[in-house]
Amino acid sequence: MVEPTIRVEVVYAGAGQPIRRRVELADGSTVMQAIAASGIAALLPGDAIDPARLGMFARRVTPERLLREGDRIEICRPLVLDPMETRRRRAR
Repeated sequence: MVEPTIRVEVVYAGAGQPIRRRVELADGSTVMQAIAASGIAALLPGDAIDPARLGMFARRVTPERLLREGDRIEICRPLVLDPMETRRRRAR
């Protein structure tokens, strides 16, 4: 019997060109399993994939979240400057 599969996209938008990988996984796979299957981790610095900075369609998700067909996992990079500090600088 063939196990049902889903197709998802894993995206990292760094300072340069974004990295995108489409992967096919078993139904019931998690966000972290998709990231591992994409191979993106090998292309990024060691601290680039932080479980606190994972998203899906611009909403934060946990690494254990189960995936559905067509999901897009976003690996977000750290902020260069705190948004509150940016506002304070503009107000001055």
